[in-house]
Amino acid sequence: MLASMTGLRRATAVGLIGWLACAGLQGEVSQAQSPRGAARDGRAGPLAIRRAIRRAAPPTAAWDTSMATIFAADAFAELEGPRPDFSAADRRLSTAGAPLSAGMPATATGGFAWSAIVSEETLTDEIKDMKAAAAGAVASQSDFKGGGYDQAREAFSAAALAFGVIAAYDKDIRWKKEAETARDLFARVGSNCKVGTDQSFNESKLRVADLQSLLEGAAATARVEREEDFRWSQVSGRPALMSRLESADNMLAAAVASKVDFDRRLEAVLHDAEIVAVIGEVIQQADYEYHDDDTYRGHASAMRDAALRLREAVKKKDYDTARAALGELKKSCDSCHGAYRG
Repeated sequence: MLASMTGLRRATAVGLIGWLACAGLQGEVSQAQSPRGAARDGRAGPLAIRRAIRRAAPPTAAWDTSMATIFAADAFAELEGPRPDFSAADRRLSTAGAPLSAGMPATATGGFAWSAIVSEETLTDEIKDMKAAAAGAVASQSDFKGGGYDQAREAFSAAALAFGVIAAYDKDIRWKKEAETARDLFARVGSNCKVGTDQSFNESKLRVADLQSLLEGAAATARVEREEDFRWSQVSGRPALMSRLESADNMLAAAVASKVDFDRRLEAVLHDAEIVAVIGEVIQQADYEYHDDDTYRGHASAMRDAALRLREAVKKKDYDTARAALGELKKSCDSCHGAYRG
């Protein structure tokens, strides 16, 4: 080990001295030949020449005995193994964060471009809607324990999902600074609302108050200490996401039942189409069950893409295309449930 360290110091030092020597030589040439140096302050080239002469001379090739034991004559002869590929580390860093699905856009740094599938307005409205749903679920403790906890779970989990997307959003957006804290707060209460207890009821009341504070422009009062790295699967459990998908499916089916209904509910259809697209992307993230199953990912991607086609049809007020896109969306859901639910 000592010999290896000595060799490394010798290699490093000789490389440094060689670089300094080259730099000095190049400096002499550039200062002697540079027209800018000759013309500065109305003075001619002799100043530059005098400065060049004062530079230290490169070291001689001959080393005395004491120096020869420290520095290597040829660093490349001393070093072993391939040169490190630093660009590989840069590539890993540039693709950190949510894994990109095939065909979906990336940001300049390699992250997922959430703005391509969901707007700030949709995320804001989703949080408002989920606040109203959660408030209704905790209006009565007896109703909460009698089944309202399940409604609260869906509402808080959907809010956590929205804040999770806001935290990772690739553009400036409302609640960006508070999003990670809000995401973790509502993810935790959503998980705790699997059962209707005094504890989950009291926590739900506090989180409804936090949602109201955020909507009014204040910060959430509570904080969450995260003990491990962030994972999407901890934000919203699959059952809660499936409940949100079922709500969206019911609304979309009613809104696209006829052209009259479609024209009257364009905003609602666009909103739920984007939420479905978000869920279709999120359930492909690491740690969700089947996330590494290509067939499962194909179903999830098909659902996401059909939801985005539905959104584009809404923007164009194209009822026939919207109806076809909704049919494809439902087909992808049915295929996935047939293969993975039972």
